[in-house]
Formats: sequence, C-alpha cells, structure tokens
Amino acid sequence: MAGGCTLLQYREKDIADARAALGRLRAILEAVGGRIPVLVNDRVDLALAAGADGVHLGQSDLHPADARRLLGESAIIGLTLKKAAQADELYRLPVDYACIGGVFATTSKDNPDPPVGLDGFASIAFRARLARGADLPLGAIAGIGLENAAAVIAAGADGVAVITALFGADSVRQRARDLRARIDDALAERAASR
Repeated sequence: MAGGCTLLQYREKDIADARAALGRLRAILEAVGGRIPVLVNDRVDLALAAGADGVHLGQSDLHPADARRLLGESAIIGLTLKKAAQADELYRLPVDYACIGGVFATTSKDNPDPPVGLDGFASIAFRARLARGADLPLGAIAGIGLENAAAVIAAGADGVAVITALFGADSVRQRARDLRARIDDALAERAASR
C-alpha cells in the first residue's frame, strides 16, 4: 500500500489448511484496515468467511453469478480471461473487472496455455470492451514487470497484476512505487494520444 498498490489479492493456489488460510487472510485484512480492497483468489468461501471485499475467479472456479449471489451486490468480482470467446460472454456476467492473461510467461503459476502476448492481449481486450463497454476495467496478468508494464498499458490494460515483480525485489515498497509510476506515466501517455 505504501508503494501505491490500489488492490491486494490474497492468492494461495494450493490451500491444504483452510483454517490457517483464513487466519492469514484475516491478518491481512486487519493490517490493510479498509484502505484498499482485498480480494481472495478463487475461494468465495474464504472471502465470505473473512469479510473480504470480493473475489477474483478463474474460468474453472465458481461461476460469477453464483459468487455474486453469495457475496452480495457490493462485493468486487473479477474474472480472468484467456480467450476472445470468454471475453464475448462478459455482457451477461456480473463482474466488476476482468484480467487478461497470461500475457507473458511466468514462474508464479503453472499455466498449460501459451502466453497470449501483447497482440493477443489487445485482441481479447477489444472483444471484452465490445461485450461490456469501455468502462469495464481491464487488467493484465502474468510476467509483467518494470520492463513491460508500459507496453501492456499501451496495448489497452488499465492496470497490472504482479507477484514476482514485487516480491522478487529487494524493496517491495520501492518496486511498487516504481511500477505505479511507470503505469501512471503510461496511462497519461495513452490518454494524451487519444
């Protein structure tokens, strides 16, 4: 948060002990103190139990309509898109944002699908905005860091999701600041070119 992150996602792909995970999530929520939204990756049950702000769902997770029914209208619900056909379905889904990816290769997730690259991202983003309108926030996922954050913003992303770019740095706070500055500059440049 001190580095300028606007949303935090609790992501633990293989939860062996749900009670321990819930304890970690509650500690994060307490530390954040409502200053930015905290979402839970994949697990609607943990989001509900902890009182998180919402959930980010993958294509094989609970359907967004079911998550909305369980979490309520005020919850933030995000969805990962990997293919253009998934973007076409956004018109009927109760999601607040979508993230497209993996854009680049990543070491933080075992992903059987090849990266979509910048052109693939732009194509899926175009279809997502056709389905839901220009006001749906779109993020980019996977392999994003200082060296390519501006390029994904130029390709149409409104923000980025990062893991290794932050936690592989000597100072998470400084890396977050650097990423935030790079993203803000790229968003301003994109807006100026319109």
